[in-house]
Amino acid sequence: MPSETKPERRTQRQRSEATTRDLLEAAREMFARDGYGATSLEAVAAEANVTKGALYHHFAGKRELFEAVFEEEERRLCAALADVHAKHADPVEAAYQGCRAFLDASLDPAVQRITLVDAPSVLGWQRLREIEARYGLVMIKEGLHKAAAARGAAGRDVDPAAHLLFGALCEGAMFLATAEDPASAKRKLETELESLLRAFAG
Repeated sequence: MPSETKPERRTQRQRSEATTRDLLEAAREMFARDGYGATSLEAVAAEANVTKGALYHHFAGKRELFEAVFEEEERRLCAALADVHAKHADPVEAAYQGCRAFLDASLDPAVQRITLVDAPSVLGWQRLREIEARYGLVMIKEGLHKAAAARGAAGRDVDPAAHLLFGALCEGAMFLATAEDPASAKRKLETELESLLRAFAG
């Protein structure tokens, strides 16, 4: 009889990473569904099938867990936008389509609850902006640098325009979250964003 292959044992690091992933997935689901205030660490630990002690081994408390969920949300959004951006050869069109993809993602109630409703109060304005700057703002700057270079203005300082566009997208997401007709609101935002980007590109 052929010898049975023993299952490969995971390293401590692999087990730790798996636990962290399970906790983040459970927390994301509960924060999105119930909100920060109504989510308990006990419930998250139970959902992730770990002890509360194991949770505290990875996160100091609920705020730190939420921050990790929020950062993972930012990472996920940027990855999706990067995929859309890569499909368009023209940098201006790529930037516009990336903005449209961001607005699409902002229609998701889970994204709205975590990033728009709870994040500002839980993390505070400064910490919120620090995290967002590492993801969305960096992507916008890179996109505008490419757009400027494609239009013969490679040395242009894009920081002011990047901050303006970043602010417009953040406010646009809130505009969608509170709109009675989100689909109509999104179409209007897309028109204005296209005008902003075309004006930047000259």
